[in-house]
Amino acid sequence: MSAELAMSPVMHPVMPAALLLLLSLGVSTLAAYVALDLARRVRVLWTRAGILWLLGAAWALSLGIWSCQIIGVAAEPLPFSLGYDGLGSLLAWAAAIVVCVAGLGAVSGRVATPSRLGFGAFALGAGIVGAHALALAPLGLQPGIDWRFLPLIAAIAGASGGCMMGLGAFFRGGDRTRPATLPWQATAALVLGATLVASQQLVIGAAVLGEQVSSANAGQVSPATLTLLASLGSVSLLLVGLIFSILEARLRLSLRRAETELQRRSYRDGLTRLPNRLMFDGMLAQAVQQAEESGERMALLFVDLDGFKPINETLGHHMGDLMLREVAARLKRFSRPGDRIAHLGGDEFLVLIRSNPSAEDARIFTDRLQASIGEPCNMNGREAAVSSSVGIAMYPEHGSLSELIAHAEAAMRSAKSNGGASLCFFETRMVSGAREQFDLLRDLRRALAEGQLQLLYQPKVHAPSGEITGAEALMRWHHPQRGLVGPAVFIPIAERFGLIGAMGNWLIDEACRQAGVWRDEGLRMRVAINLSGYQLRHADLADRIDAALRRHRINPQLLTCEITESVAMEDASNAIRMVERLGAMGVNISIDDFGTGYSSLAYLRKLHAGELKIDRSFVLDLETSADARAVVDAVVKLAQALGLKVVAEGVETEAQHQILRSFGCHELQGYLFARPMSAAALSAWAMEDESTRGIEFRDSLYKPTAAGALH
Repeated sequence: MSAELAMSPVMHPVMPAALLLLLSLGVSTLAAYVALDLARRVRVLWTRAGILWLLGAAWALSLGIWSCQIIGVAAEPLPFSLGYDGLGSLLAWAAAIVVCVAGLGAVSGRVATPSRLGFGAFALGAGIVGAHALALAPLGLQPGIDWRFLPLIAAIAGASGGCMMGLGAFFRGGDRTRPATLPWQATAALVLGATLVASQQLVIGAAVLGEQVSSANAGQVSPATLTLLASLGSVSLLLVGLIFSILEARLRLSLRRAETELQRRSYRDGLTRLPNRLMFDGMLAQAVQQAEESGERMALLFVDLDGFKPINETLGHHMGDLMLREVAARLKRFSRPGDRIAHLGGDEFLVLIRSNPSAEDARIFTDRLQASIGEPCNMNGREAAVSSSVGIAMYPEHGSLSELIAHAEAAMRSAKSNGGASLCFFETRMVSGAREQFDLLRDLRRALAEGQLQLLYQPKVHAPSGEITGAEALMRWHHPQRGLVGPAVFIPIAERFGLIGAMGNWLIDEACRQAGVWRDEGLRMRVAINLSGYQLRHADLADRIDAALRRHRINPQLLTCEITESVAMEDASNAIRMVERLGAMGVNISIDDFGTGYSSLAYLRKLHAGELKIDRSFVLDLETSADARAVVDAVVKLAQALGLKVVAEGVETEAQHQILRSFGCHELQGYLFARPMSAAALSAWAMEDESTRGIEFRDSLYKPTAAGALH
């Protein structure tokens, strides 16, 4: 395998040595190219994916080392026949894999600094030389090989230097985040391939055999077989690995492009192609930071289109989309360099004005912007126009980054409430009520769970005799910090945020429960409750009332359900059906706040109510307004003609009392007789433990054994 081996006539290889060395260089270069292509995919080394990619790269490079050794030996003219131990060859290949894992692992999955490149190149170079030397063992040469150490050291130094140049060319200065281009990768592969061939030749040159040399494995696997396997077989396997690497790279690229597109779309509105709220938040944060550094001001405009809903309803959503695109295009044309625009969704837009505008600058800009938006828009031959309401919040005087959009929106709502097609600057009062409402909503949810709600009862007085005939249940809220909160405060919040249903169910059950307690005390008195429009729209209302009456064993005639005139007329047909169901159960129906709505006599007759309640606004003006007296007199006469009982609420003076009695009202209710009181106070009054005006309960209502008349 060197000059010492030439002791007999030379046996020439099947192919010329030069061609075999070129073949070895080609296979080694291909193996190095595939190994580098796989190694570049190691993002994080100590992960499952990173380890698999590293093993793949080591497999490819070790295949090059093994093939280079087999072909290189076949290129040597030897005076004896050779043979390989198959298991030994596999073990030599396995050792080459371990060597390549160590060398490539030093520079894969991390930034390839010069120190790491140097260590990896040395480990890989020493490993390649060791693998070449170990690969001679399967030949079974006897007597053994006597190694010359200086050539081995030279081989290690040369292999390390070649690996350093190859890896350096591949990483192009050590930046792993910038993968090598194909020319650089091909150059690095050629350098590493030449390193493998040269180091193999140096290792063979360092091997010294005695005069009597023979191969103990001459009868086993022939060099020609392994050479064919090392050339064609290795090339085939490496090409398969390269194809797999290329396909994976294309798949990764496609996924990265898809991810980039999805990310781009997640920051853009699909309809107008403007930035959405998510992207605008980032732009606003950056603009605020720059404004703080420069001490400049900004103006944020919250733009809401007026009259956009009718376009969708009359012309269709397609036309509405065209309108939104046109408005977005106008905002783009109208904005200046440095301004930022976003589409929040629906018909709402945001415009951020930079370049240190004053409040007057923002007003002038907004006036021009509204004029541009208000110009007619031609959509597929159909012309339509919308106006806009704009809220303006100035930075920094109108709030911090986290508050700016909310304050601009509050100003927009104020402009909207003023009739629209206008602009409004933010003021603190615009959000103070909203914050208080938010706090009340939070506490109201807790009040339902913790039993903070209470019913107070205001007695109704029989007008002719002055005796108490019943009571209206009025809901109150005992807030832990605010004290007693009236329904005018919390009922609108409950209706807006969906709590009115649960509160209404509680009121029904609590009123029936209290009527049962009074019944057990001997007080047989009618109780009136108020029904909301939300409750009337639910088909199970009558079933809930019936269940509460049965649960507390209450005669349905002792329950009166009051429905306001405006609520009854919102959905008259549904109200009529619900009143019929309640009437069939025996529950009394009262039309509350009569005279303030727009009910017709036809619907009033169909409702089959048994009682009308005159609104307190008419009662309060009885002493001073002839019109109020005329209205009340007409209502009483109308009720008498329809056979209905009339109740007047809000009676506060004796003069009002006398006027209502003279008109023929059946029952009266107000502070003149009694304020709303707890159930216990009403029970004490009924038992004559206390009395403010000497008013007594009707005998028919307070007798333990007699039912009595309720009229």
